[in-house]
Amino acid sequence: MEGSKLYVGNLSYSVTGGQLQELFSKYGEVKQVNIIEGRGYGFVEMSSPAEAEKAKEALNGTDFEGRTMKVDEARPLRKREGRDFRRY
Repeated sequence: MEGSKLYVGNLSYSVTGGQLQELFSKYGEVKQVNIIEGRGYGFVEMSSPAEAEKAKEALNGTDFEGRTMKVDEARPLRKREGRDFRRY
């Protein structure tokens, strides 16, 4: 794994950042947790790619709060060509 940021999907909408922090800290130091409100997914940044890989292998496909989590390496944000999202 190249990066230390993980995508965590198929989360219950009631899951909190604190719950993810506690769960992922079993596999290393958690630097940051960001849950996307109302979307059922978020991101967890570990302190090293090795810790991120360990967490991914241990948690992908496991049950958390009644849902089967999807854990994978986060992909970089893609720039969308030809769109201007500024609002006037």
